[in-house]
Amino acid sequence: FWKDRKGAGVNAIRTQTLIRRADMVVVRFGEKYKQWNAAFDAGVAAALGKPMITLHDPNLNHALKEVDGAALAVAETPEQVVQILTYAMIGKL
Repeated sequence: FWKDRKGAGVNAIRTQTLIRRADMVVVRFGEKYKQWNAAFDAGVAAALGKPMITLHDPNLNHALKEVDGAALAVAETPEQVVQILTYAMIGKL
């Protein structure tokens, strides 16, 4: 218990620090990425007013509708995230 608790605290310090420093946050959901951690990170980003892109498979659309509602963009592939960021940063489609 204590090892997990301490590890979670250290990870939270790191994650929250990086989100605070970020200009924009991409939150990835999926088989390899634990949804509860990603959802919590999305909540932190939203609370801090960070522009956010969510990335997930379309089969998670319903489950993530509230998280997607807080995001400024939703992507289904990493390539779409790159396209969104390219447009946001240099205005090129």
